[in-house]
Amino acid sequence: MLAFAMAVEPLRIANRMGGRDCYRWSLISLDGEPARASNGIALTPDMSLREAKERARTGERPDFVFVCGSLGVERFHSHELNTWLGTLDRQGTGIGALDTGAWVLADAGLLDGRRCAIHWESLPAFSERFPEAEVYADLFEVDGNIYTCAGGTAALDMMLHRIGADLDDATVTKVCEQALTDRMRGAQDRQRLPLRARLGLQNSKLLFIIELMEANVAEPLSLLEIARYAGLSRRQIERLFRRNLGRSPARYYLEIRLDRARYLLIQSDVPIVEVAVACGFVSASHFSKCYRELYGRSPQQERQGRDRLPA
Repeated sequence: MLAFAMAVEPLRIANRMGGRDCYRWSLISLDGEPARASNGIALTPDMSLREAKERARTGERPDFVFVCGSLGVERFHSHELNTWLGTLDRQGTGIGALDTGAWVLADAGLLDGRRCAIHWESLPAFSERFPEAEVYADLFEVDGNIYTCAGGTAALDMMLHRIGADLDDATVTKVCEQALTDRMRGAQDRQRLPLRARLGLQNSKLLFIIELMEANVAEPLSLLEIARYAGLSRRQIERLFRRNLGRSPARYYLEIRLDRARYLLIQSDVPIVEVAVACGFVSASHFSKCYRELYGRSPQQERQGRDRLPA
């Protein structure tokens, strides 16, 4: 709902600031029935996908179509929607994705060899499922007629970029002022808080080591390698982690890898043994043992329970 509102409201404000209908929009659901958001609020669509296709055939083809996704998108597939999106793409229609909507575009084959953005939480599973897509942890990406964003407030930045291209910078400034935001963030601005803010740490060496760990999950670095990169001794690194994080560097590294594994289990259908390999474990049994020790349930139980998660 946040990404959806952040995409529509800038258009409404741009119309108000311009004193005319620069933009018009319609809501589409697959069957024309209300679509319920993750917060429980139902949105009433203007038409079904079939009606939208009929209108397009009679000349009412949209300039832009945005797909809004949420949790559980990896279990969604619609041949009818994929076919329509492919047709629009070949016709040069603008196609966009909000939040996890990039998963739907990739499933339709529209992101092969193209730059795209998706919410950081979904990025590991997305990368495993769609290796041909050039996915980045950016706020939004524009590649030709394809617009994708990470969701949340990033939808606002992407739409401000589109408004600037359609109208002018003055209108973008007015929309920002009305929305009480001080600027339009750039496409490559980071999605997540910097490590310093996220972890509440100040030690630059420690932050550097954690960044190394997060960047090397599939093939974990040894503590000796980390020490060499950081220019510290093993003993110094051990002390840094014990003093600031209350655990050993090996334990912290393990938790990073298991956290990545959890996202893959919940948000992808990658076989568990492949999840283990992707997160640096040499065997599925060792992976299961470590996972159960941290989360109190096995990887199999985690995957079985994902269907009970809210959409």
